[in-house]
Amino acid sequence: MRFGLFGTGHWAIETHGKALHAHPDAELVGVWGRNPERAAALAERYGVPAFAEVDALLEVCEAVAVALPPNIQADIAVRAAAAGRHLLLDKPLALTIEDADRVVAAAEASGVASVVFFTQRFQPNVTAFLAATAAAGGWQHGRTTAFNSIFREGSPYGGSLWRREHGALWDIAPHALSIILPVLGRVTQVAAMDGPSGMIHLLLTHEGGATSSASLSLDAPQEAMAREFVFYGENGIETVPYGENDPATAFGVAIDQLVEQVQAGTRDHRCDVRFGREVVAILAAAETARAESRTVPLPKTRTS
Repeated sequence: MRFGLFGTGHWAIETHGKALHAHPDAELVGVWGRNPERAAALAERYGVPAFAEVDALLEVCEAVAVALPPNIQADIAVRAAAAGRHLLLDKPLALTIEDADRVVAAAEASGVASVVFFTQRFQPNVTAFLAATAAAGGWQHGRTTAFNSIFREGSPYGGSLWRREHGALWDIAPHALSIILPVLGRVTQVAAMDGPSGMIHLLLTHEGGATSSASLSLDAPQEAMAREFVFYGENGIETVPYGENDPATAFGVAIDQLVEQVQAGTRDHRCDVRFGREVVAILAAAETARAESRTVPLPKTRTS
């Protein structure tokens, strides 16, 4: 499958580009980026042309891999879907429900396959754990602690403007939700509260009565960095393992699954744009909850 790569940052270079270049069922045919010099450098690294126009790259590919800020990703995804190009996108799908809806509508109208890359959901040991844990049932609560420190010197993500503006809610919470939802189900209510140094705390109610909480930060002290996902219930306590593979290997699994969808003619991937939209709706509700100091109910949508 011929892929066009949109984006020129660290994630595009070391995850998307690296995986596409190595994958036996993918051919990287070109790169587009907002910075022509960086696009040219990335294109040279992988021996492909750099494109100055989005539509020019869309003309020569069958699928797009997008590693851009979510507001820019949404526009590229709509244009790609309208052109009949399959979608391999990153989380979060968009920064507003309206933009997420546009992507879903475009994908459904054109019938293209879609996968949104929630990294841990493409780690075989994690997906096996989630499937077994969900099947066991009886879970009453899930807890996430994810304290990162990306603005420290030397971090490849320290210059990310969209992360600085939108913080842990939009960068880390999608990862947490991708783990929580398969086990506890659809979110029905959202509460949120801010903490120090950009920290945010979420409290969610799920269909059936289970609850979950998430404490998240992109700017934690380096001595306090932490990552833990835990479920509590009738069967005791289960801690989610961390993915065994590096992100590029996990992205290779996402490529596998997009190609499989296209070959099989199916359009029901567990992390497709509809699931991406479900996550965006929860994040948008959390924005309202933190701004208005209230619990926000969510309308019924598809659960992963």
